[in-house]
Amino acid sequence: MSTKPANAGSDHQESAVVAESGAGLYEQDIAIGKHRLKGDEPESVGGGDAGPSPYAYLLAALGSCTSMTLRMYANRKGWPLKHVEVRLSHRKVHAEDCETCETKQGFVDRIERIIAIEGDLDEDQRTRLMEIADKCPVHRTLKSEVWIETKRA
Repeated sequence: MSTKPANAGSDHQESAVVAESGAGLYEQDIAIGKHRLKGDEPESVGGGDAGPSPYAYLLAALGSCTSMTLRMYANRKGWPLKHVEVRLSHRKVHAEDCETCETKQGFVDRIERIIAIEGDLDEDQRTRLMEIADKCPVHRTLKSEVWIETKRA
């Protein structure tokens, strides 16, 4: 059995359908395969807070992918990884405050990811898992050039 993520290949395609629910100004019904979710904006910006915001879903995608990638890698190596927890936050920061960013004007998105790893792992294993975190498919997507093609239905 392969430990390669199902969506890692170029022949796999994910899809989602998102539509206004009609129940609130920004409330969305989200269908991803057999899963049904809600999306909304917080009350502070005029939403009804009926579900996570789009950026919260983005953080959840990165966090779940990171955790799954670490689990797959540790299992493949036979390492005693007991538990992974990924805490994330997102905010816009002034580009001029980002020392490593190419953009120097306006704002850039800053995602902070804190990874807690439990298990009887040595320091080299822990260091390697932190390196592997940056190789999760969603992380790679966010750091690469993304082409979004928009068409009218």
